[in-house]
Amino acid sequence: MPLKIVNPIAIVGIKTVNILSIIKNVSILINEIFYWTLISPFKTGKLRLKSTFSEMVKIGYNSVPIVVVISFFVGMILALQSAYQLKKVGALIYVANLVGVSLTRELGPIITAILIAGRSGSSFAAEIGSMKSAEEIDALRSMGINPVSFLVSPKMMAMLIMAPCLTIIADFIGIFGGFVLSITAVGIHPHSYIQQTINALMVKDVITGLVKSIAFGAIITVVGAYHGFQVTGGAEEVGMRTTASVVSSIFMVIVFDLFFTVLFYYFT
Repeated sequence: MPLKIVNPIAIVGIKTVNILSIIKNVSILINEIFYWTLISPFKTGKLRLKSTFSEMVKIGYNSVPIVVVISFFVGMILALQSAYQLKKVGALIYVANLVGVSLTRELGPIITAILIAGRSGSSFAAEIGSMKSAEEIDALRSMGINPVSFLVSPKMMAMLIMAPCLTIIADFIGIFGGFVLSITAVGIHPHSYIQQTINALMVKDVITGLVKSIAFGAIITVVGAYHGFQVTGGAEEVGMRTTASVVSSIFMVIVFDLFFTVLFYYFT
């Protein structure tokens, strides 16, 4: 059987068309999500509070234990690694600075976002994908119900509220983890550590992390919903889309974290 020669230009063209199609679909979805979440409720006066609170429990309250445990360990690891380097120059007290600033500006928001992407982002894709596979999405449309308004808007509203809340918890617990390790293993006086942390942290550090967490929450919701709505097959594709949503969410979180870090570095 002769080998089929593929034109490289055709490959580039096909990939470009596919990427543009994805960008178009994502743009339409983003427009719908933010219209039904931030504009329509105030125009019509109809807020799906019950669904929103239910999603807040799933996204926020149920995520607290894993966020607390991971953040505590990350704070301890960060303090230990900082102490390993800083003791060479006799500046162990600056462990508090590094732990506090790193957690509030970077590690707190990004660790929280990765955990949310693994827990909630994947569940969004699986839930919507299963409904799409079972033709329940078409049934909603036939009844005159917009699927984005019914399924995604409560998730987006809950995510925009709970992502910053979880980030604050992660920041506090992470700093506490660094504090525990520093006063036990490193030998820093508790009062000195607390005072150094207070002196090092600024309001803009906390605000930077919260702005990032809100953006990360929106990204995770959009990515999960997009992959859910793209399901066209059965259970196998639902699983594939669920996995793809987690990978895509984490990738986009890292990309946007770089963007916000550069933005805040030059403009604050």
